[in-house]
Amino acid sequence: MKENRTDLGKMMLETLSGKFSVKKLDIGTDARLSKSGMIFDTESYDVKGIGHFCILRMKAMLGLMKMETVVLSVSGKDVPLLNLDRVSAFGKHTQLAELYDTQLEPWNENEQAPYQAVKNRDADIPDYGSSGHWYDPILYPCSYAKTGKGVESRLSAAACDYAKIFVERLSSLPDCDPVKKSVKIKDFAEKLVSSGGPAVNQMTKLFGKETAGRLILRHMYGVND
Repeated sequence: MKENRTDLGKMMLETLSGKFSVKKLDIGTDARLSKSGMIFDTESYDVKGIGHFCILRMKAMLGLMKMETVVLSVSGKDVPLLNLDRVSAFGKHTQLAELYDTQLEPWNENEQAPYQAVKNRDADIPDYGSSGHWYDPILYPCSYAKTGKGVESRLSAAACDYAKIFVERLSSLPDCDPVKKSVKIKDFAEKLVSSGGPAVNQMTKLFGKETAGRLILRHMYGVND
């Protein structure tokens, strides 16, 4: 039976557009980069009064390997940084829904509970083991990291739930200081560029530090020069 795959970027775009004004940004030739059989397609958006939204899709090995990353970096509300990542290769699927501490004030347990409920629902799906990264200490434990075969529909459902819980909560939160919050996001993004990560390292290897840095800082996390 064919698994149901959700287009994470489209889902998040529709979810955000239902509540906020979303404008696509012109990023020129950075919208599509390719080298060594790997193709990266990037879409970058401004979410009025909220922050920055990015969709990054990668495919390689003639489509046998695919990756989709969705980033929502919010500067207008005091919420974590949200990254959704899906990797599919040779019938195996990995789904991450990562919530990073870029808070001005501590994120209380009641706010984390709905995400933890989704994670608990999929307790029978194997965890995706990844550790030893610089950002592990600021990754909230209610984040989601699962992998397996024949579970793509459930992984997609979890990603959708994380996105919808996150966006729904944005509507009811008070505004925060966008300047101070942007500093937190910039610190995270700059550390990602300087200290690396699996996807960052691959981009740097393919396109060089300058292009990789621009993709990550400006297009993925909305960091202005």
